[in-house]
Amino acid sequence: MAGLPSSGGIPPSADRAQPAYGAHLLAYAGIPSFMRRPATRELAGADVAIVGVPYDGGATSYRSGARLGPRQIRAASTLLWGYNAALGVAPLEVLRLIDYGDVAVQPGDTAQTMGAIAQESGVLLAAGLSVVALGGDHSITLPLLRAHAARYGPLAVLHLDAHADTWAGPPDHSTTFRHAIEEGLIAPASYVLVGMRGPLWAAEDAIAPRELGALVWGADECLTLGIPAVVASLREHLAGRPLYVSLDLDAADPAYAPGVGTPEIGGLTSHQLLQLVRGLRGLRLIGADVVELCPPYDHGDITAVLAANLVFELLSLLALQLKGQQP
Repeated sequence: MAGLPSSGGIPPSADRAQPAYGAHLLAYAGIPSFMRRPATRELAGADVAIVGVPYDGGATSYRSGARLGPRQIRAASTLLWGYNAALGVAPLEVLRLIDYGDVAVQPGDTAQTMGAIAQESGVLLAAGLSVVALGGDHSITLPLLRAHAARYGPLAVLHLDAHADTWAGPPDHSTTFRHAIEEGLIAPASYVLVGMRGPLWAAEDAIAPRELGALVWGADECLTLGIPAVVASLREHLAGRPLYVSLDLDAADPAYAPGVGTPEIGGLTSHQLLQLVRGLRGLRLIGADVVELCPPYDHGDITAVLAANLVFELLSLLALQLKGQQP
């Protein structure tokens, strides 16, 4: 077994300075920071920070438990060997990645938690790092968008989700994108929602995101017309602006992501989600989140493994971007 490659994507000799993280060990051993990267708040020299946001107090509609998501995604990330064959890059050989740990959330206090998320992510952005956040429920995306828009201006946003999250009301996981649009965080005509489906509360729920300016690709359209058509469309709408990706794991069908807060049948496959994320190659990705993993309902860690791999794909895009590679 001594000849096995590093589960963190780096040679064993490169891990001697951080032996506790065990990048040279198998997936079940060592300390499970994300991809075995150092857990640190020392930002000097870093390119990307993994940030956990263990909060599910944003008026969760059905299952609670997303607060446990960041820890489980980190554990699943120990399965990532390090080389992305589809994109032709080993992100840890390009990016200086750190695991920043978790934001100090306040259970039951969404306003205080959102302030903490915006403040912490703002510090990272000001230091020149990209942020990839691990949720948590979808309420955490609003303060992340606020921090990114404060730095980059109005954003292009790709929102992968079974639900539009455009209800009216105070900030919570079902109102995130209405607030983001009304606050001017998202650039007009640069917002794409992919994967919406399922029974709705009312007919207005299907109309609302379009009225707010979103280009909507429902799950039925994605499956009928095919992912290449979706990728071509979203590239057209998202090009030219800093791009933020918010990925709710319930965009996937429950067969591929059983451990989510609000599952909806008829969704995308895990491979189709990989295709969508890989299709962003060459766009100006500046930040992302992966949210709504609910570990108590995640049989065999199916959803956690999907989440970790989607983060790996996002890191691969950031690595290609740093190398200056275009599609």
